[in-house]
Amino acid sequence: MSEEKQVEEAIVGSFNEPTDQHEEKDGSRSVFSVKNLLWHGGSVYDAWFSCASNQVAQVLLTLPYSFSQMGMLSGIILQIFYGVLGSWTAYLVSVLYIEYRSRKEKENVSFKNHVIQWFEVLDGLLGPYWKAVGLAFNCTFLLFGTVIQLIACARTWTYIFGACCATTVFIPSFHNYRIWSFLGLGMTTYTAWYLTIASLIHGQVEGVTHQGPTKLVLYFTGATNILYTFGGHAVTVEIMHAMWKPQKFKYIYLLATLYVFTLTIPSATVVYWAFGDQLLDHSNAFSLLPRSMWRDAAVVLMLIHQFITFGFACTPLYFVWEKVVGIHDTKSICLRAACRLPVVIPIWFLAIIFPFFGPINSAVGSLLVSFTVYIIPALAHMLTYKSASARQNAAEEPPFFLPSWTAVYAVNAFIVIWVFIVGFGLGGWASMTNFIKQVDTFGLFAKCYQCPPTPSSKHH
Repeated sequence: MSEEKQVEEAIVGSFNEPTDQHEEKDGSRSVFSVKNLLWHGGSVYDAWFSCASNQVAQVLLTLPYSFSQMGMLSGIILQIFYGVLGSWTAYLVSVLYIEYRSRKEKENVSFKNHVIQWFEVLDGLLGPYWKAVGLAFNCTFLLFGTVIQLIACARTWTYIFGACCATTVFIPSFHNYRIWSFLGLGMTTYTAWYLTIASLIHGQVEGVTHQGPTKLVLYFTGATNILYTFGGHAVTVEIMHAMWKPQKFKYIYLLATLYVFTLTIPSATVVYWAFGDQLLDHSNAFSLLPRSMWRDAAVVLMLIHQFITFGFACTPLYFVWEKVVGIHDTKSICLRAACRLPVVIPIWFLAIIFPFFGPINSAVGSLLVSFTVYIIPALAHMLTYKSASARQNAAEEPPFFLPSWTAVYAVNAFIVIWVFIVGFGLGGWASMTNFIKQVDTFGLFAKCYQCPPTPSSKHH
């Protein structure tokens, strides 16, 4: 059996096949080889690392900015609130994936050499219109998500880093992100605790003020950035599909979120305590901390992490493009990589056009994450199980902590209404107002963003 075929089988293996059988497929050489250790990741732990690593990246640096817009108490409460909401909708996505997979298996549909994606789950359960909606929102969200990764690495580096990120075309699927997920979480953990400890050591700046919230537009801009923070499960289905036992995914996202709280809440709280309203003019927390080898290390690690997060956000786009051009089932990594390159180029170009790091987070959060991550999964779950027969034959019963279908429907309805009004409505208004202001102030293709004005610019 060829090596590439082994990789493909590991990616798409049988839904109900136990882990040890998959390990046997990984080759007669040695299950515990270095390659398997670093490359083949389909365990529960791999999925946890993928979720936790992918959930926080550059958002760590913009959360203190959000706290300055909305105040410390609201910042902490909304982090917990949206973290729980995000974990619930990730659970719904996992349930719908299992439902779709179970129905297709009964029809003897094979997924060998095929990675199931969210829009295909919607298509199989609810029909082509839902497929179109899911595909449009998911792809647009992931497109802007990858653009944000490039923007976050600073203007000069956007050109270089964009070229480096193009190498992600050689990573076949989420099954092969094992070592990167592990390293990525280590990088964000270091950065979060650097921000916390460095801010404590620095202490409060002279005359520090904490006036937030002062304006509704700022409050809801900050709130939608937090909405975006816990909206990283646009890649949930792909991560599940890479698992040896996808049924075990249900609570992984919640466990990942609980760990993420230990990174985001202390760092954002302490940085805001130290610098207060200065953060309103500094969307990237690094810009306020004095330069040191510890800060330099955090900057470098976050740059490397941008590469990992770029790969996570772009890989589902690669899959979609492969399916469009008809080479998704190819066993040639080189052919697949060549096909994926046209996906990277427009992302690179968009990152150079828009240098607005913090405002883009909020705009994406309100306009895209609201639907992609919260509203669509909740509505899809409600419609999939609206009939008594669907509930009776459901592949997954309601969770133990919410055993009633009525209660599940009530929670889903609350999420749809809340996120539509507060996230999409008020958040969209605030984020777009702030985004347009940034475009007017700094212009497109800006060479420098939030830099001190030069004497000539002051004169004018």
